[in-house]
Amino acid sequence: MALSGAGKQTNGRDVRIYENSDELSTELAEYIAEVSETAVKDRGIFAIALSGGSLISLMRKLCETPYNKTVDWAKWYIFWVDERVVAKSHQDSNYKLAKDGFLTKVPVIPSHVHSINDSVSAEQAAEEYEFLIRQLVRTRVISVSDFSDCPKFDLILLGMGPDGHVASLFPDHSVLKETEAWVTFIIDSPKPPPERITFTLPVINSASNVAVVVTGSNKAETVNIVTNGDAEPDRPPLPAKMIQPSNGELVWFLDKAAASKLDGAKFSE
Repeated sequence: MALSGAGKQTNGRDVRIYENSDELSTELAEYIAEVSETAVKDRGIFAIALSGGSLISLMRKLCETPYNKTVDWAKWYIFWVDERVVAKSHQDSNYKLAKDGFLTKVPVIPSHVHSINDSVSAEQAAEEYEFLIRQLVRTRVISVSDFSDCPKFDLILLGMGPDGHVASLFPDHSVLKETEAWVTFIIDSPKPPPERITFTLPVINSASNVAVVVTGSNKAETVNIVTNGDAEPDRPPLPAKMIQPSNGELVWFLDKAAASKLDGAKFSE
């Protein structure tokens, strides 16, 4: 049973609400497959950037029938919106999370999977990752924005923390003001591990499609603030509220618990 808010606009945003994480996972797989198919038809390539956390487990339906057979996996190029600067074998690695839960279960081409250099400092890892992306923009693996020199990923998938952070862009952090770099670094993350690299807001907002995937009642109040509410007086907007694609589509995927404080989030008969 879907919720009545599913697929409807909320303050200009496409907010899709589902009864549980299993239903959300099913619809998320269909959405990703459709965006992938469109990109491959248009460009011959699908460039997708992933975040970490529960997002990877919610992509699980892509590993099942029919998507494991029908998606053109050879055309996928995979990147990370943010990454913890730890070894790829470390339990905190977003790469390891994606590898164990997704990448090893679908026939992606290993050379199309672009993870960070985990043997250097956070600053150098960010510089090298940006250089890689710039090279792939030049070779048109990644498109370029019509409005800036930023890369234009076909799809960026994000989660959101209870504090409203997305990627490794945390509330009130100085990296939210970064406008020149495509990839930057932090060494003082309020969540461990402290050292991370992250796409900047201009890059995220240059994507053709951005999906923010949120589950759990502990995020319900933040979801309401970000998708419905105004910014708190005398406080800057939360990072998740700053996700506003300049010429792309933004979709929110919510389960019943995460949407529980939204107006109109009631079951349809």
